[in-house]
Amino acid sequence: MIGKIQRRNLHEVWKHETDFTAWLEDNIDVLNEVVDLNLTGAEREKAAGVFSADLVAEDGDGNLVVIENQMEKSDHDHLGKVITYLTVIDAKAAIWIVGDPRPEHITAINWLNESRLSSFYLLKLEAIQIGESSPAPLLTLIVGPSEEGHEVGDTKKELAERHVLRRKFWTALLERAKTRTKLHAGLAPSVYSWISTGAGKSGLAYTYAMTQHGSKVELYIDRGKGCQEENKALFDDLKSDQAEIETAFGGPLSWERLDGKRACRIAKHFELGGYRDDESKWPALQDTMIDAMIRLEKALRPQIAKLKVGL
Repeated sequence: MIGKIQRRNLHEVWKHETDFTAWLEDNIDVLNEVVDLNLTGAEREKAAGVFSADLVAEDGDGNLVVIENQMEKSDHDHLGKVITYLTVIDAKAAIWIVGDPRPEHITAINWLNESRLSSFYLLKLEAIQIGESSPAPLLTLIVGPSEEGHEVGDTKKELAERHVLRRKFWTALLERAKTRTKLHAGLAPSVYSWISTGAGKSGLAYTYAMTQHGSKVELYIDRGKGCQEENKALFDDLKSDQAEIETAFGGPLSWERLDGKRACRIAKHFELGGYRDDESKWPALQDTMIDAMIRLEKALRPQIAKLKVGL
């Protein structure tokens, strides 16, 4: 005969949260079936400054692990306790056991794990019974540290650093440029890899762009969705005057029709560095980009004025 699992109210099994904590202290091995820490030596009410952690145990390497129990829905108060106890005791991991994990706290624990600062585990506690058997705990791992989570955290950190560097680079470039040209005046620094301003006709823009170790200035042609043929026609019109434009610019340009894609560009590429390179080299790179942008706009201005561009 196969019995059916029945779920019991947690407070029918452990009247108070302290009762569950006392039980878990004597049965810490049940956590080892759920988390990969090999916990031993659990102690109740371990002092954490003026506060007391529910349980503190040791993992297989002798590192301290904080365990916070909450038999109700997860709340901000207990999340704060988990972080406080972990930092005050200098634990390497924290386990938060709750009766009902809220989605917001699942997200919060995932975010904490992405930081790699410590390992955080969120477990759901249920009480089950089969037939007339004694009730038993059912612990389910909701969130734990993982290599995938660490990779997500590393990616977010890299993106944040990238945004900071780009904004710093564009801020300095725009400051230097405004003393020489009004072309990009009024633009705010961007966190993206490019900044653009209109070229006098709809869908045409003068763009500064950079990568980690490269940069360019360009006329970018993109009239929007459904305008691929028009973009190519505008590019072809300008390319028919390539010799005149390059003479006015003072050197060769990269004519990128980008067949198979919607947009086109006419660019000048530089291999003098990018936003990831030594910041002491930025001023020289920025001056080179500004000079090229001024020359590009001057060289293209007469031909752009002749283009027939619809609304």
